[in-house]
Amino acid sequence: MAQSKKRNSKHDYTLLAALLLLIIMGLVILYSTSAYNGEVKFHDSFYYLKKQAFAMLLGIAGMFVVANMDYHWWRHVAVLGYFTAILLSVAVLFVGDEYNGSKRWLSLGPFSFQPSEFAKVAVILFLAHVITKDIKNMGKMRTMIKVMAMILPIVGLVGASNLSTAIIILGIGVILVFVASPKYGQFVFMGLLGIGFMTIFLALESYRLERLAIWRNPEAYEKGYQTLQGLYAIGSGGLFGRGIGQSVQKLGFVPEAQNDMIFSIICEELGLFGAGFVLILFLILIWRFFVIATHSRDLFGALIATGAMAHMMIQVILNIAVVTNTIPNTGITLPFVSYGGTSLVFLLLEMGLVLSVSSLVK
Repeated sequence: MAQSKKRNSKHDYTLLAALLLLIIMGLVILYSTSAYNGEVKFHDSFYYLKKQAFAMLLGIAGMFVVANMDYHWWRHVAVLGYFTAILLSVAVLFVGDEYNGSKRWLSLGPFSFQPSEFAKVAVILFLAHVITKDIKNMGKMRTMIKVMAMILPIVGLVGASNLSTAIIILGIGVILVFVASPKYGQFVFMGLLGIGFMTIFLALESYRLERLAIWRNPEAYEKGYQTLQGLYAIGSGGLFGRGIGQSVQKLGFVPEAQNDMIFSIICEELGLFGAGFVLILFLILIWRFFVIATHSRDLFGALIATGAMAHMMIQVILNIAVVTNTIPNTGITLPFVSYGGTSLVFLLLEMGLVLSVSSLVK
């Protein structure tokens, strides 16, 4: 652009405040939820908290580094980042580590991480770059299909072992294309194509169809146990909850309660009001992403903020929908709250990108 870029000395403090409060609450909730499992499995009630705190410090440091960089620099490595995500996803299929029946991790010495978390950020930057480059043709159906087809390789590779993350990546792509396109009628056709693709994808593996059956009638299946226990936790919390640390369901009744089912323990310990407060913090984050996107000085920055907004919105909605048995179980985590160092680090790096966009004013 011909306009000069002026960097503001202040970042979005509303976003930072909500994020900080959410992270602190997440650590408190995580310790309360994971202390029992940590003591039973590792003889250390602080086991999960210590690992999450280390990831948090690493992620916050990375967030501020990225926040103080010019976000336009990432256009130069967007394509490289996307192909790196594809290579890492291929590597998972061949040399990945398996945990609880899912092969999603790569190990580098003493460290392990999930390439699918890197893929989310890589796809946001890649699509922001591609759409910005071809914005004049985004109203054409063939351009929209071409852009969506570009991310199908990573969707397929990630979806082979992690369907929930594949859905998130596909959702991010659809929302970015929708925002960039001046025509909306074409999305009806794209939606039908998406439904057809998901139907075929679900039918390829019998366990995916089994999840649909468990969702419809969890009492009839042994694997519906986690869902039922999560619903018991939500119901027993009432309006104000049992109190922090007083959950009964986390004592082995809800398996791996610190992961994707953590929202049920939030409801049990903090009640409807506490769970509502957590949701308000997520809504503030999503609102600030929207404000930053609409006030960005260029399309690339607006698409980065929109991609982060789509990521946060889809993941929070899917997690809560799974916990409340509104949709079949997909094993998706609650951002900034569920246990997972890789997820936390890349979420914070993504926040750094949004803060970098917010620091450039018109």
